[in-house]
Amino acid sequence: MKQETCKVAIIGAGSMAREHLRAFQDVAGVDVAGLRSRTRARADSLAAAHGVAIVCDSLPELYEKTRADLVVIAVDVIELAAVSRACFEFPWTVLVEKPVGYNFVEAQEVQQAAASKRRKVLVALNRRFLSSTHAALADLRQSEGPRYVHVQDQQSLEQAAALGHPRVVVDNWMYANSIHVIDYLRAFGRGSVTRVTPIIPWNLDGPGVVLAKIEFESGDIGLYEGIWDGPGPWACTITTPEKRWEMRPLEQAAFQARGERPLHMIETSRWDQDFKPGFRLQAEMAVAAAMGRPSEAPTLDEAMETIKIIKDIFS
Repeated sequence: MKQETCKVAIIGAGSMAREHLRAFQDVAGVDVAGLRSRTRARADSLAAAHGVAIVCDSLPELYEKTRADLVVIAVDVIELAAVSRACFEFPWTVLVEKPVGYNFVEAQEVQQAAASKRRKVLVALNRRFLSSTHAALADLRQSEGPRYVHVQDQQSLEQAAALGHPRVVVDNWMYANSIHVIDYLRAFGRGSVTRVTPIIPWNLDGPGVVLAKIEFESGDIGLYEGIWDGPGPWACTITTPEKRWEMRPLEQAAFQARGERPLHMIETSRWDQDFKPGFRLQAEMAVAAAMGRPSEAPTLDEAMETIKIIKDIFS
């Protein structure tokens, strides 16, 4: 039976939009049908470089001309919420870049807007689709023992401001950027979060070390360690009685078995070498969700669970 074509539209024309476009064009049965960007010249350039036939000046035009099954939103953080709500006016599946909203309240408003329109909304938590993450998860499913999940984060408000982000985004930088590592707590911790306990609390007036304990209904324990004014890695470790998994950098997985000292390295997938890591499998899962097939793509409701952890750590 011939596979039904999934039409994809993309909003945005920056580097992130380009990476999404490349990944979706590699998925069998996908037609990247149209683009829309605030800057028409950039959209025209991106479309010409990748053979996209339709460039539009508005969302209604993008939907009417493409009749896309899936729309990908890859715009600046400050615009994500407004563009998402505008997209909910049309019956496509929406894949929106994180963090959905610049803080918890705005993200919650987007969630409510999606629910009121009964839209299917996915969030691009691409690190769930790294081959390193998948290797660790596949192995951990064989162990029923308790898990200790330790995520390490490093951020700088000065660097965030230097990137040109508005002050309100900089002040809420944990939603825009720490979500990359904090989502590992939900990816590896089993069951609902029952408690978040700040150990060293967040201080916006004097950012430094932030520590928080996260407890899951399964009995799993998580620890968030953030270095907000100094050097540090982005890393994740998951420890069980039998094995310890380590991702540092996040794209590379290795494990240490009980009773052993050496780390056993896992080969990185070709997709994570040829595309922005996680994007190729993420695109495939988003297409599956849009077409009503089984999918691991995180929904907006799932992403909100991670966003709530961020709120509880930094409140």
